Amino acid sequence: MIKEAINYLSDPLYSFTGLMILFYLSLKRIDIVGTKKFGIGLLVFTLVTFGWMVADPIFFSIISLPDNIPIIILNALVFWSTWFALYKGHQNDLRIEAGGSPLEGTPENREKVWAWPNLVYTELFCGIICTVFLIVWAIFFKAPLEEPANPTWAPNPAKAPWYFLGLQEMLVYFDPWMAGVVLPGIIIVGLIAIPFIDINPKGNGYFTFKERKFAITSFLFGWLILWVYLIQVGTFLRGPNWTFYGPFEFWDFHKVVAENNINLSEIFWIKLFNTGLPKNIFVREIFGIIATLAYLVGFIPLINKKWGKSYLERMGTIRYYLMIFLVLSMMSLPIKMYLRWFINLKYIIAMPEFEFNL
Repeated sequence: MIKEAINYLSDPLYSFTGLMILFYLSLKRIDIVGTKKFGIGLLVFTLVTFGWMVADPIFFSIISLPDNIPIIILNALVFWSTWFALYKGHQNDLRIEAGGSPLEGTPENREKVWAWPNLVYTELFCGIICTVFLIVWAIFFKAPLEEPANPTWAPNPAKAPWYFLGLQEMLVYFDPWMAGVVLPGIIIVGLIAIPFIDINPKGNGYFTFKERKFAITSFLFGWLILWVYLIQVGTFLRGPNWTFYGPFEFWDFHKVVAENNINLSEIFWIKLFNTGLPKNIFVREIFGIIATLAYLVGFIPLINKKWGKSYLERMGTIRYYLMIFLVLSMMSLPIKMYLRWFINLKYIIAMPEFEFNL
C-alpha cells in the first residue's frame, strides 16, 4: 500500500507540485530549516527511508546501475551543501540581527594562512583520497560498456548522459529547438550575466539568507526545482519509450500511455469555435501570440508593483528589465509543464512552417 502510494505520488504532476510546496515552506521557515536539529533529523529520516527503499528489488535494480550510482552520490552532496549554506546563512542572520558581525568576519575566522604549505598540502591529500576512491570504485563496479554501435538496434530507453537528462526531460514539454538550443542558451547567458546584474554587495564573503533572499530563492528554484529535479525524473523514473514509472514499478516494455496532445490554436478554432484551422499562419496562431505577449508584458506591472521601486533604484533600468526577462523565461518551464499535465497542451504557438514552436 505504501509503495503504491509512493508510485502514485511520484507522478510528475504531484511530485513537482509537492517539491515546490516543500521548497516554499523550507525557505519560509528558515528559522527551522537552518538549525542543526533539523539537519540531523533530515539526515536520519533520509537514511532510514533510503534503506527501506533499497530493500525493494525493483528500486535496487534501478539505483544499482553503474550509471546511476554517481548520481546518488551527487544528490547527497547537492542537498547537504544546500542545507549547510542555509544553516550558515541563518546563523549569520541571527548574529547580524543581534548587532554583531557575520561569523566569517570575526577575528578568529579572519586568520590568513600561506598557500605553501597549508593549501598545497590540503590539495595533495584531497588528490590522494580521490585517487584511492576512484581505484576502489573501478574494482567493485564494472564500467557501463555496451556492445559496439549497431545501426539496426537502439537501446530503450535511449538516455543522454546524466548532465543532459534535464534537457531531455524538457523535450517532453518543449519543441527540440526550444529545449535544446534556446532555453539552454538563456540559462548559460543568464549564469554569465549574474555578476553583472546582481551588484548587491551584501553577502560577499559570508553566508546569509535574509540579506539576499530574492537572489538565493530564484537561484535555488532554478537549480533544484527546474534542473536537479528533472535529472532525477529522467534518471530514475523514465523507462522504456520514455514512459514514466514509479520507483517501485517494474519497467514493462509493453506499457503504453495514450496521450492526445493538442495545440492552443486547435483548442480555440476546432473545439471552441467548431471550425477548421485558418489557412493564414498568423490568424491561426493569433491566440497563442496574444497569450505569449500577455505573459511577457502583463507580468511586468505586477513585478514592478512588488519589487520595482527598490530594485530599479539599486540595479538601474537595463539590469532590472534583463532580470525580469530571465525570471519570466525561467518560469515558462513550470507553466508549460502544468499546461501539458492539465489540458494536454502541446504548443502555445505552432508554426512548423517557420520551425517555430513554443
